[in-house]
Amino acid sequence: MKQLLFPNDPPFWYETVRTFGHIAYGGADFGEVVSTSSRIAEGDYESWHDEWLATADRVSGEAGRALAAGHSISARDGFLRASNYYRSAEFYLHGNPPDPRHDHAYHRSVECFEQAAALFTPRIEPVRIPYEDTTLPGYLYRAGTTGGPRPTLIMHNGFDGTAEEMHFFGAMAAVERGYTVLVFDGPGQPGPRHRDGLVFRPDWENVVGPVIDFALTLPEVDADRIGLLGLSMGGMLAPRAAAFEHRLAAVIALDGVYDVSSIVTSSATGDRAEFERRLRAASDPELDAEFDRAMAASPVARWAMNQGMWAMGAGTPRAFGAALLDYRLGDGVAEKIQCPTLVCEAAEDLFFAGQPQQLYDHLTCPKTLLAFTEEEGAGAHCQSGAQRLAFARIYDWLDDTLRVQSPAS
Repeated sequence: MKQLLFPNDPPFWYETVRTFGHIAYGGADFGEVVSTSSRIAEGDYESWHDEWLATADRVSGEAGRALAAGHSISARDGFLRASNYYRSAEFYLHGNPPDPRHDHAYHRSVECFEQAAALFTPRIEPVRIPYEDTTLPGYLYRAGTTGGPRPTLIMHNGFDGTAEEMHFFGAMAAVERGYTVLVFDGPGQPGPRHRDGLVFRPDWENVVGPVIDFALTLPEVDADRIGLLGLSMGGMLAPRAAAFEHRLAAVIALDGVYDVSSIVTSSATGDRAEFERRLRAASDPELDAEFDRAMAASPVARWAMNQGMWAMGAGTPRAFGAALLDYRLGDGVAEKIQCPTLVCEAAEDLFFAGQPQQLYDHLTCPKTLLAFTEEEGAGAHCQSGAQRLAFARIYDWLDDTLRVQSPAS
């Protein structure tokens, strides 16, 4: 997709497209996104934060006034947009963990989302899912008020997104089709990272397992028809969970990822085993300098390293690269998946080009590869610019796989 804004900064443009895409399910307004973006200096994390925060504050303030005056629909819509704008304000701040601004913007995003959630019918219910010695934050969406078990979709985000953002990235689309939806943040994702300091772990089945245990206590969940959707890096994490967690009836990798460590290993020259050894070494000043140069030269690398060090709890870019080596579906893991699997692929993926096909080729279960194109406006990572189109195709597959009939209009 042509970069209409931020022509020299692909990450800024992608994050803008991501916010544009959330218009489809109430997460933004076109004019607000354009106006905010026009005030941001290209490549400047400070102005990105300041301008998105200003827009979020303005929109949330108006929503609060609408709520006080009894205009609940206007309030709900405003709080939804403000939640997404606060999420965007926080996005590029993780390179400096002590900076209090990202805690502030994150918590405001959650507060606004929960204010909006309370104004839906049925209400979107915040939940705490038991996990080890703490809980994982999430949301329960009910498709109606009649009760009883329904086909269920468990959903989670990826490397940098929130549970709240999943409202726009598939939760409401599934509810429209009659699904019970359970959204959660796992370790390394914003809720557990901000609140408990939990960092990512590669054995995602030990995260999804407790979430399924919790789901099975809910009367709205059909135990025989539970699907799992993972977004972005979740396109590796969700299949990893499905390889070992056989209570799932279907898994969706949006988009598919086979080897997350390719973010760092793809740039290696020479023997990969030697490069991996250097990543794991106690000291390698030469490789550390290479990472520094890569971050200085590439806005994609700069953001990915900063975000990854924060989410993985790694002290240096090289330590982050070493941590990523465990985030792959090799050594026969992908082949262990038994349930039907949908692998989505974006033609112009900025982060994981070629990875969906790799995952698909390794699957031995019933499988479908669903490709999205630039001509459709759906070529960006996770089809961020074409949410209605994407979820129509994705959920038609899920309906057919779980033998679900869409509710009558």
